[in-house]
Amino acid sequence: MNTFERRQWEVTEYPFKPGHILHSETIYTIGNGLVGVRGSFEEGYPGDSALTLAAGLFNQTPDQLVPELIPLPNWLSLHISVNDCWFSLKDGKILGYDRTLNLKEAVLRRGVLWRSPNGDTVRFAFERFASLANPHVLAIQVLVQVLNEGEHTIEVNSPLEPTSHHPEGGNHWEYLQSVPNQPFVTLHGKAAPSGYEIGMASYLDIEGATPTVLSDPAAPGYHSKFEVAQNQKVMITKLFALHTSRDSQDPVASATTTLTSAVKSGYAVLFQEHQAAWDHYWQHFDIQIEGDEIAQRAVRFCTYHFLIASPTHEERVSIGAKTLSGHGYKGHIFWDTELFILPPVTLAQPDLARRLLMYRYHNLAGARRKAAEGGYQGAMFPWESTDTGEETTPRWVPGLDGNPIRIWTGDNEQHISTDIAYAVLQYWRWTGEEEWFRQYGAEIVLDTAKFWGSRVEYNQALGRYEIHQQIGPDEYHENIDNSVFTNRMVVWHLQEALGVWDYLRGHYPDDATRLARQLGLDDATLAHWQTIAEKMWIPMQGGVFEQFENFFQRLKPINLEDYTPRTTNMDMILGHAKTQVSRVIKQADVVMLMALLRNQLGDDTFLRRNWDEYSTVVDHGSSLSPAMHAVVAARLGLNEQAYDYLIYAATLDLDDLKGNVRDGIHAACCGGVWQAVVLGLCGLELTENGPVTRPHLPEHWRRVTFRIFYQGKPMTITVE
Repeated sequence: MNTFERRQWEVTEYPFKPGHILHSETIYTIGNGLVGVRGSFEEGYPGDSALTLAAGLFNQTPDQLVPELIPLPNWLSLHISVNDCWFSLKDGKILGYDRTLNLKEAVLRRGVLWRSPNGDTVRFAFERFASLANPHVLAIQVLVQVLNEGEHTIEVNSPLEPTSHHPEGGNHWEYLQSVPNQPFVTLHGKAAPSGYEIGMASYLDIEGATPTVLSDPAAPGYHSKFEVAQNQKVMITKLFALHTSRDSQDPVASATTTLTSAVKSGYAVLFQEHQAAWDHYWQHFDIQIEGDEIAQRAVRFCTYHFLIASPTHEERVSIGAKTLSGHGYKGHIFWDTELFILPPVTLAQPDLARRLLMYRYHNLAGARRKAAEGGYQGAMFPWESTDTGEETTPRWVPGLDGNPIRIWTGDNEQHISTDIAYAVLQYWRWTGEEEWFRQYGAEIVLDTAKFWGSRVEYNQALGRYEIHQQIGPDEYHENIDNSVFTNRMVVWHLQEALGVWDYLRGHYPDDATRLARQLGLDDATLAHWQTIAEKMWIPMQGGVFEQFENFFQRLKPINLEDYTPRTTNMDMILGHAKTQVSRVIKQADVVMLMALLRNQLGDDTFLRRNWDEYSTVVDHGSSLSPAMHAVVAARLGLNEQAYDYLIYAATLDLDDLKGNVRDGIHAACCGGVWQAVVLGLCGLELTENGPVTRPHLPEHWRRVTFRIFYQGKPMTITVE
């Protein structure tokens, strides 16, 4: 790989920027779907947010409103002293510094040339990765070299620190205790009240020295002290294994077995296996863009981040809105997964997409309970979910002034049930996996349709169906009636569910009979769905969709140009009350509808009128918004606008355009960027005759190449 090619795979920090440490920790996260590790320094730094999270490991303490992912003990810690001066970027002088995330290899490297307070000049080279080949294994290597003349004393401490950063200071552990297990350092923990257990085991190898195991129950670890000569290179290797009660009845024993195997293999072999697994990933997911180095690197960065959060180890976990890179949203799963991440995963690696959809299938019981609690039938998926499938959106949160604020999304942002059905049907059509759809997918589509059949309201006076008290994608406006996004998607959903029923009855009558009995479907139910689809009110005003009932009459126009430039969202500028009555929308709503239903809404003239109406009043207060605008702009032939939206979305986290990347990566934005290129600018769509492309490339792009699967067959597509 030459220098130019390497730049397109690397995200580099130079020089060290202490004021951006939390942002950098997020974008330099490593992971493998099971574990996410923020890019904090091994030696630590004041104000850092060292954090390791494991998928699906949720807990809720008595003083917490909702469950959250449990911050795991900090396994990264590696403290190195040279002649009694402990290495730290806050002490001494930094003579050289660079940190690079190699996206192709999924490895984080850092080089430091440091002059200690004693005047010693020391070269450090750090490297770490979270194995994709075996997601229970993580590894660090550090090269230490003292450049001064004479003999020098090196001291190393490497504990498993039971505490890790937590913004609310919560403690999830019933116990965390050291387990004698030489030559390994082992930690066993149990969370309360969830009962989840962890087993962590680490091993430290120092070239030319033998570390001593410290049995301190508060911070078990390794210690070593030894002498080195001038320019002598010392390699320190730390291998680590993690198992939880989600994957093992005895996590400590499993961690020990995994680490024993890892030590036997050695760092070099582990890294080779990790690289091979990532080579396989990139063969499927990489988009090659010729003519735009900035876009190329940014798109790969986004792809990397949704991939390191994609679970390959089980099908009862999913991808949280902030991946495994931060505390944001407490690790909860939203519609982000189904509508933003699943499309690229469905196209590029269907087996991974199937696991994500099975998370929803396994949590149907929770969706049915939520529907029943609301007085409805069928399955009503929660707006926020964790490991149980129950609704985990907080009903109240403290405001900036300390007063409680009511959160309505868990009650009324109900379009998620249709979003999930949409993802199921897209998966089925692209993969053609009949057996999976018969056994699992059809049940999701039909039972969520049954929910809507009980949720809609009939307006007797006007002879139409309506849906009141909703929140659409535009969360600036709560508890509105007749969201056009929700109403139109429900029409689509019910029509598709009827089609699914007819298909099953014609091709797999035994499955149709089974599902009819299981879900309580009969001719009256199906006829009711048909009537709703025919009589649902779709708000229109002045030749365009009306985002919700009385949108144009109720909301006061404002000029967003009066508030530019800005990084703060408009709801923070205007305040909650004023935002509710202003014609400014948080994110793609009507535009999102256009992205999903494409050619089912009207001709290009009609779609362009809607674009002109709504693209000018959107705040992009949500990271989900720009990529969907890129998709729709490209389809409307607005190639350069589409490109601008793409670049905004692709660099949103890299450049911290919203100022909140410290809380974690915006997962949906990352998946949306992949869609913006493939479904938008390259114009990929599925027709009755199979996949076709209708390109709308920006003028300076020469060529785009990507790979997809269509009904089990790999396809390489080049667009010029």
